[in-house]
Amino acid sequence: MTDVTIGLDVSDRFTHGCVLDASGTCLEEFRVRTTAAALEEKLAGVSRARVVIEAGTHSPWMSRVLGALGHQVVVAHASRVALIAKGDRKSDRSDAEQLARLGRVDPTLLCPVEHRSEGAQKDLMLLRVRDGLVRARTQLISQARGLTKVLGARLPRCSARGFARRMRAVSADLFPGFGELVSSIEVLTEHIRTLDRRIEELSHTAYPVAGTLQQVPGVGPITALGFVLTIDDPHRFANSRKVGAYLGLRPRQRDSGDRSPTLGITKAGDPFLRKVLVQAAQHALGPFGPDTDLRRYGLRIVQQGGRAAKKRAVIAVARKLSVLLHRLWITGKRYQALGYTVNAAV
Repeated sequence: MTDVTIGLDVSDRFTHGCVLDASGTCLEEFRVRTTAAALEEKLAGVSRARVVIEAGTHSPWMSRVLGALGHQVVVAHASRVALIAKGDRKSDRSDAEQLARLGRVDPTLLCPVEHRSEGAQKDLMLLRVRDGLVRARTQLISQARGLTKVLGARLPRCSARGFARRMRAVSADLFPGFGELVSSIEVLTEHIRTLDRRIEELSHTAYPVAGTLQQVPGVGPITALGFVLTIDDPHRFANSRKVGAYLGLRPRQRDSGDRSPTLGITKAGDPFLRKVLVQAAQHALGPFGPDTDLRRYGLRIVQQGGRAAKKRAVIAVARKLSVLLHRLWITGKRYQALGYTVNAAV
């Protein structure tokens, strides 16, 4: 139990703080630079306090620094501090005070976020970089095809990976800059291949459990490693069902009286992992998906019909897949496409 609560409003250059005692009286307001050295200098001599910060760009490293100083760190979910964003007297000083007061009353109201370890955070950047390169390549390919259509022509169909090689057979004078565009796509493709090799090597050497997860059809090295690095510690979930909600694959709920509207998913958690899980679910339900419990589960939802049945099925399979991967990780059991023994927990 702590008698002091500190709210920190963090920006790129400066961090504003507000210190409250057990009765809610403001003891001090301060401003320091948003650096590890400045925070350590300011808070190292403070007795153990509850420090409340909002989840954001700086919160991962900042939570580790504050935790190392012996403080209880509460990383508030951004959606739970809407009171601050909607206030009509918004300032860095008032935001810090609001965070401190919210954290002093009941930290669970802030839906605290648990950041992954520093090592997992760094390794996850490898996947982030690859994802950025893939999106850049997709944008350039779309531009090349769009500019060609303006001239009344069409580029031949091919995969993104083989686009540059296929376009070498097309005249470089198709339109000004076409050759440079293809060369840029070729460079991006080579960088993506290099990262793919590094990701596979990292999975084998540092995260062998990723190989266990790849037993599930449609789950490749990127999805498996992304799942392992994002979850980081599988034992922090008391029930595997909670993983789907953690990743934002649970439908939103807004029941009132007799009304129970059908809403979209929450989209909380990591968007990259949610995206690759949805892609894996689309493969499972696609024409080349093997016969598995996951596929049968999704097809039953599709057969129910109704509005956007296929979309609902994909999301449901992605949610079930996240739970299945967690169970495989926890139990270490061999995956069975049909009749998997832990279906009751999924």
